[in-house]
Amino acid sequence: MSPRVPLVLAAVVTACFTARVASASGVYFTDRGVRPMGRGGAFVAGADDLGATWYNPAGIADAGNSILFDASWLQFSVDYSRVLRVVNANNTVTYPRDPTVHGEAPILPLPTVVMSYTLDREKKFTLAGGVLAPYVALASYPQTVTAFDGTQQPSPARYTLSGFDGSLLALPGVWLAYKPVEQLRFGLGMMALMGIFQADVTFSACPKDRLLCAPEQPEYDAAARMRVGPFLAPSLDGGVIWVPSELIRFGASGQLPMVINSDATIQVRLPTAAEFDNASLSGDRAHVNFTLPGIVRAGVEVRPVRDLRVELAWVHEFWSAHKTIEAVPEGISIDGVSGLPSKLSMPPIEIPRNFQDSDSYRLGGEYHFDVAGYGMEARAGVAYETSAVPPAYLSLSSLDFTKWILSFGGSLHVGPRWRFDAVVAHVFAESVYVDPNQAQIPRINPLPGNAPLEAVNGGNYSASANIFGVGLNYSY
Repeated sequence: MSPRVPLVLAAVVTACFTARVASASGVYFTDRGVRPMGRGGAFVAGADDLGATWYNPAGIADAGNSILFDASWLQFSVDYSRVLRVVNANNTVTYPRDPTVHGEAPILPLPTVVMSYTLDREKKFTLAGGVLAPYVALASYPQTVTAFDGTQQPSPARYTLSGFDGSLLALPGVWLAYKPVEQLRFGLGMMALMGIFQADVTFSACPKDRLLCAPEQPEYDAAARMRVGPFLAPSLDGGVIWVPSELIRFGASGQLPMVINSDATIQVRLPTAAEFDNASLSGDRAHVNFTLPGIVRAGVEVRPVRDLRVELAWVHEFWSAHKTIEAVPEGISIDGVSGLPSKLSMPPIEIPRNFQDSDSYRLGGEYHFDVAGYGMEARAGVAYETSAVPPAYLSLSSLDFTKWILSFGGSLHVGPRWRFDAVVAHVFAESVYVDPNQAQIPRINPLPGNAPLEAVNGGNYSASANIFGVGLNYSY
């Protein structure tokens, strides 16, 4: 192995470890990896390189001494037209509609950097380590929108999401694979979601009895920034692959949940309304808790002819464990609001999520052939995924859709050591209408009161995404 290779790897790992990968909603919008996604994510039984770290660690046993680096861009966009349910003082119900808000993802590479090394001459034990990043729906939204009369108004998205700038997340891990005989492979690993999560959202500090203001009067908006971490949320994953013959492989794997339980800070810019002219905020500490799901996978790969591989896979994500995001302020209060008690303690903030388990069904394959002395593979795949977010809980801060994914990819082998990969995929997401009578995400208000809050996540949601990725695999 060239002495330059470890130096290059270290530099790339450092760059990727600090990549701005914001897991905005806790939802993996698609699965990950350039070569695996070229097969539609059907890479459980057929996992045989370092892409196996995410799909099935048992496949690391076939990776040998190698380095894998890839990066993808999830080109994500979403349009949201909000519809509110408003009950007036005379109990008349109206359904005002807001202008459409458009969000787009920045050009942000989502990396994989992993290195493996065989520990014994018989190549029964293979150790791997590296850094991964989940493919998440990361979009930014404008602060204002053009109203129907042509004037500018505050964005209706502000009460569920203003942005995730400043989030720094990564998934470092280490794995060990064991191949006692040619027919069996086992793998076990430890990963940890670690870093800093930062979210911007707007509170409404309008007293809930509505004697002073309308529910979304801009002068009573309080811009807030929640910064969670640094945190460490470890998880174990493992898998097995059985190869009874050269024609067929069976694989299964699983990953335990991750629990985010971390200190946080909450900074609030108080409203501009006259009642807050002499007000101030005391304290900024809080504690945040939420759970990300466990995952199970199973697949079978067949090789009807020597150079053709086709896999059918199933993935189940236990998102029903993700019930709420709890933020408990520690001594935070708003002091000196005119007409209210001199000290108002900020209550615990509970953001309802109530996600549901999701399933994914995948069919993909690859075919090897030679062109002008170079080895090549062509790949294609299709996947169908159910949404982890019930319509009543869908919002710009928790985006997921029932979707189809169609992907194409390929590889070019240069000599015995280098393999270059590429993937292009399109995500067809089903549009969702959240009935404002059923919507469940409330407007957050730190002030006490007795009137119910209207849900702020009703309306029409539509989204689409493309994946563009390149990578290389080096065997040494």
